[in-house]
Order: sequence, then C-alpha cells, then structure tokens
Amino acid sequence: MLLFGWNEILWMTATAIVIDMLIGDPRWPTHPVIWIGRLIKRLERLLRRGQETTGGEEPAALRRKGMILAAVTVGCSGAAMWLLVWVCSLLHPWLGYAVNTWFISTTIAIKGLKDAAYLVYRPLTDNRLEEARKYVGYIVGRDTERMDEPEITRAAVETVAENIVDAVVSPLFFALLGGAPLAMAYRATNTLDSMVGYKNDKYLYFGWCSARLDDVLNWLPARLTGVLLTLLAFADPRLSGARAWRAIRTFAHLHPSPNSGIPESAVAGALGVELGGLNYYGGVASDRARMGWPLKELNREHIVMTVRQLYGVGLLLFMGGLLWAQLLG
Repeated sequence: MLLFGWNEILWMTATAIVIDMLIGDPRWPTHPVIWIGRLIKRLERLLRRGQETTGGEEPAALRRKGMILAAVTVGCSGAAMWLLVWVCSLLHPWLGYAVNTWFISTTIAIKGLKDAAYLVYRPLTDNRLEEARKYVGYIVGRDTERMDEPEITRAAVETVAENIVDAVVSPLFFALLGGAPLAMAYRATNTLDSMVGYKNDKYLYFGWCSARLDDVLNWLPARLTGVLLTLLAFADPRLSGARAWRAIRTFAHLHPSPNSGIPESAVAGALGVELGGLNYYGGVASDRARMGWPLKELNREHIVMTVRQLYGVGLLLFMGGLLWAQLLG
C-alpha cells in the first residue's frame, strides 16, 4: 500500500537526489545496507548450517534455501522500511516525508561513487601508481598489483559505469514506484547479489535466486540508463551520442551480465575507448568481452569524464522528476 501520492513521491525522490549529491552515504547512523548485510550473514549461517560448498547438499535443496534467503531478506527490508515510514507519518506528516526522503537518499550513491573514483584519480595526477592501485583495489575484485595507468583507469571507469544502474537509476526507479520501502527492497536484492550471487562452489546454487532476482529488477532500469547516457553524450561535444548508441547495440550482449554491458558499452562508445579485456583474479587470467572501439588510449581524465556522466544521469532524473511533479500538479 502506498503511503504517499505520486506527486509527493516525485518531490521526495527529487529531494533525495540532491541530498545524496551533497551529503552522500551517512557515517552515522549506521547505513541501512550494513544492517541488510548483517541480516544476510545471519540468515545464511542459519540456512547453511556451516555447509561451505555444494558438495554436502543437493542443488535443488540449496536453491530452495537460497529462495528463502532472498524472500526473507527482501521482505523484511521492505516491510521494516514501510512500518518505519508509516509510524513517522502517523506522528506527523512532515516527519513521514522527511524519513521517506532520507532513506531514499541512502539507497543511491552518486557522491559515494564519485568519491571512490576520485580516490583513484588524484594519485594518478601525481604519478603515484602504488596509491592509485591501492584505492582501485577497494572498488574492484581483480588483482591490481601490476596495473599501469590505463588499466587502473579502465577498472575505475568500468566500476562507475556499471554502478550507474545499481546505485542510481534502479533505486530511484523503485523509489518512484513505491517510495523508500520499495527502494530499500531493491537495495536488499542488490546487496544479496553482491554477497551471495557468485558462480563458485559455495554459492552456485545457494545464490542462484538472488542473482536472478537482481537481473530481473535491473532489466528495465539498465535499458533506461543506456538511453540516458546516450542523450547525455549527444549533449556533450566531447562525447559521441551516436557512437554510444551503436556500442550498446554492438557490444552490450557480449557482457556476462544481461544488464551491466549496457552502461559499460554506452560509456565506452561515448568516450571512444575500449573497456573489458584481460583481468587477473588471484593470479588467474580472465578475458572479458571487449566493449567499444579503442579510438583513444585510456587515461586518468576518462575517470573524470565518466563521473560527469554519472552526475549527468542524476541531474536528468532530478529534472525529470520535478517536471513530472509539475505536470501532475
């Protein structure tokens, strides 16, 4: 049940974008995603009973347990958020507005992504590669010890591009549909995918439901992100909108994820660079599909240009929300 009207949700969502751009993730109180992560860990221990690999249980049983994990985590996150906003709205309507707006802002991470990218960018400007490798290691799972500037840049650009969907467009999409409760339910799904959605011995079956649910929820927002990135590229003379759109159609389907290839290929096409390629994980080589055309060599300024596209998407959604609110009323 919706706690607010569409016009109210539009205004609160637009305000949440501004809050996140200015303040970013709160240091206190504890970020909701941390609480969701703790819930996932406790539920996993309960459901797995110390089982570390798929060897001790049948795949079907593990999938059922994974479905329980996903249902309880997403259901509890959304229900707890709904209850909190409802109680605050009973106490005073403006308290309900404030709480709903604040918690929507915690489900997005525009400033957080920018800050993480600039922690990588700043050392590169002074040729401090060791420091840049350290900070890029915080945002990617691949080996970073031998990365040069183009590889460090590629890792940072890929991370920002991919997370334009997960950390911006998708949570705002669900916030518009159902306020903070639905946005938090989405964030729970995304957290599940990041914690258990791996294709390894431990999570291949147990994390299957979480990974597929994340794919389903991101399907439409990812394609909306591709459109927004293309529009931004057409509006910026330093980028190419036509090449961004062509890259989506040419390369996005090559990505192992049904959604992540769209923003990555759009950014690659717009910048005129090639993303993807050879990565190392624990010393093991992994050759990912290449996206875009290597018209320019990757360099640190491409990190800045990708962050501008990130903020551009946020501003487009902000202005779109305000315009829609005005039209409704």
